[in-house]
Amino acid sequence: MRIAVGCDHRGFEAKQLVIKLLTEAGYSYKDFGSYTTEPVDYPDIAKAVGEAVAKGDFDYGILICSTGIGMCIAANKVKAIRAALCYDTFCAQRARQHNDANVLCLGSEIAEDVMREIVFTFLNSKFEGGRHLRRVNKIREMER
Repeated sequence: MRIAVGCDHRGFEAKQLVIKLLTEAGYSYKDFGSYTTEPVDYPDIAKAVGEAVAKGDFDYGILICSTGIGMCIAANKVKAIRAALCYDTFCAQRARQHNDANVLCLGSEIAEDVMREIVFTFLNSKFEGGRHLRRVNKIREMER
């Protein structure tokens, strides 16, 4: 599994944790920045990660900013991206099962143990298809 990872300056520390988790679990990843805590514009990072996932270069993306809201809004502007802001494992699981989400957005203030659970729940949950596929296809139609 290939994961595109990105953050703004407020998500830098949390991104380091996510990278550690991915590395320990044996996932392949690419870091799209930010690489410091110097201020950056989150839409630039969200666009880069979103485009990489949409092109098929990566299976999923993980984006982090202070709340996760800005990254989620920006990532969802990229065609074929279904970004989900998740603050718990229930949302992470349902985002994959029902919405076939391909980008996980996180707030940087989430506790480390909770972040670990959210990341692995998202990455290990499968899209259920069925009636959910019909709904995801309607979203795809909206992008045309």
